[in-house]
Amino acid sequence: MSSLDSFQSRKTLKVGSRTYVYYSLPAAEKRGLRGISRLPFCMKVLLENLLRNEDGRSVTKDDIKAVAAWLKKRSSEREIAFRPARVLMQDFTGVPAVVDLAAMRDAMRHLGGDPNKINPLVPVDLVIDHSVIVNFFGSPAAFKKNVEEEYKQNQERYRFLKWAQRSFENFRVVPPGTGICHQVNLEYLSRTVFTRKQKLKIDGRAATVEVAYPDTVIGTDSHTTMVNGLSVLGWGVGGIEAEAAMLGQPMSMLLPEVIGFRVTGKLKEGVTATDLVLTVTQMLRKHGVVGKFVEFCGPGLDHLSVEDRATIGNMSPEYGATCGFFPIDEDTLRYLENTGRPAATVGLVKAYAKAQGLLRQKGTSDPVFTEMLKLDLATVQPSLAGPKRPQDRVLLKEVKAGFAQAMDKEFGKAGELGKRVPVERRDHDLGHGDVVIAAITSCTNTSNPSVMVGAGLLARNANEKGLKPKPWVKTSLAPGSQVVAEYLAKSGLQKELDQLGFNLVGFGCTTCIGNSGPLPPEISKAVNDQDLVAAAVLSGNRNFEGRVNADVRANYLASPPLVVAYGLAGSMQLDLLKSPLGSDAKGKPVFLKDIWPSSREITAVIRKIINKGMFTRKYADVFKGDANWRRIGITGGVTYAWDPKSTYVQNPPYFSGMGRGPVPLTDIVDARILGLFLDSITTDHISPAGSIPTT
Repeated sequence: MSSLDSFQSRKTLKVGSRTYVYYSLPAAEKRGLRGISRLPFCMKVLLENLLRNEDGRSVTKDDIKAVAAWLKKRSSEREIAFRPARVLMQDFTGVPAVVDLAAMRDAMRHLGGDPNKINPLVPVDLVIDHSVIVNFFGSPAAFKKNVEEEYKQNQERYRFLKWAQRSFENFRVVPPGTGICHQVNLEYLSRTVFTRKQKLKIDGRAATVEVAYPDTVIGTDSHTTMVNGLSVLGWGVGGIEAEAAMLGQPMSMLLPEVIGFRVTGKLKEGVTATDLVLTVTQMLRKHGVVGKFVEFCGPGLDHLSVEDRATIGNMSPEYGATCGFFPIDEDTLRYLENTGRPAATVGLVKAYAKAQGLLRQKGTSDPVFTEMLKLDLATVQPSLAGPKRPQDRVLLKEVKAGFAQAMDKEFGKAGELGKRVPVERRDHDLGHGDVVIAAITSCTNTSNPSVMVGAGLLARNANEKGLKPKPWVKTSLAPGSQVVAEYLAKSGLQKELDQLGFNLVGFGCTTCIGNSGPLPPEISKAVNDQDLVAAAVLSGNRNFEGRVNADVRANYLASPPLVVAYGLAGSMQLDLLKSPLGSDAKGKPVFLKDIWPSSREITAVIRKIINKGMFTRKYADVFKGDANWRRIGITGGVTYAWDPKSTYVQNPPYFSGMGRGPVPLTDIVDARILGLFLDSITTDHISPAGSIPTT
């Protein structure tokens, strides 16, 4: 489809030996869209989307003018049609969409049409990452056993997805054991600037050209926003919206308010990106940004890596925003290069961003925002969030007092802080606030080498002091990609983590999604029989009650190094800044400050170990899968061979009895409300992702 191009913005851009067509924002500004150079960068991305897709129906000239008019009130009631460049799915929420595609092919064949015509119109990547469960942990065999159990439990779904991988065009599947969809998206799938072949009329002649435009994505996982750290505008949507986009339908949305978040200064020694994101989450949740875009600006961005930015972008659902966007700058280009993107891709991103006014440089003026929040990075302090919500930040120095308060206000057990009970068949007891799960997990932090290497160095220092996790702690490490496993192994830090029980358990979304697996039976029995408020500390993004594990009521988000530290401490009733984590071989108390690595040490390991080759190797055959995936046999060709005995994957009846012509619309009669809920109700309360207890 050719744009009507009312503002004569279509131009060409030569990069190296290739020439691209693009829709120029500076040209549109000269042709009547005055002032748009002052728009937030994320709004410029929306504007380009409208310029490129102007058809007079779904996108009109007035829609485009409304973006420029946004500058007057810094908000708008205008509804626009947004077309993402691509769609990202994870396996839980992606399977229903693929089932619908398969059903459409069946219907097409039944109606006498060509089923090969049924394919996604927008590129789709589905990453299988939500099916691994931490059933086995704390041993070198944990990863292998968890993988075997994953394939055993998911054969039917995997067989169906493998058929889809081979059958559909414009549809790719990243097999199990590769990584979390958001980290794979960040490290490999995203381009920052997208291109595609398109037929356009140029000077009255039809021609096939390569069009360049900002990479945008919507995903069936709320944390699709992580890729905003790489200047890719994207957010999570429901399955129906994602499926509509996959089939080429534009997304209807209001022009958003954009909240500017200006950062200055730099983080102090010992403060992590996780501490920063928990601070940002608390600030934005308090301000109120639901349904709004957030864009980060200011000189402090010069001290935040793309991985730091991705950590912040990831938590957008937790602070309530549609997205948390970072503009393209030199760090963006450096990250693309360092993760193995082709030189031509990096060159295009740089040239396109310059031509469009999308490149943030030192001295770039802040855009016009609806409102502005400010944060001096130097004021951020070590923090956790809990015991129930990601916005409930608590300073590390106040965790002990905070848990005592939660025992009173949240759990009604103020008089039981000192209660401890024996554990059957074990030589230790268990009490309120004991950490029964310490998990380095989730896309939030495992994409960030600074905190992952930090955790490994802290483990090394703890091993040198002879420290061990408490015997009631279930420890686990689930990296977001195979690259993380490689640099931890190559640096020798995985061996250090192994000694403390943080063995590799799988690549995927584990503890954060509720796939933490069962606690040891005797621990679970003590917790439930004695009504203990057990705790979990995880490097994730969600800590709602009941999400992490059915036996655990107090859940805290923390950086990976603090996850290891709390595994050693074993309790939320300790002040880690004042109380020792344990004793060394000579009986001398060891404190957190004695084993906390310096930023210089962390940087030295990153610079020495992590390189472009790691990313190139690990993603060379990303769609091929391991031996387990390659062994899966598939049935069916153009259409799927449905198994009538299946209780999971069935041909839905949407097209049963459908003819070639549409039937008239009829009224919906006697529709009823299915549920009415109070504030702070999440999908975890309504439909938990983890296992549902029998009682």
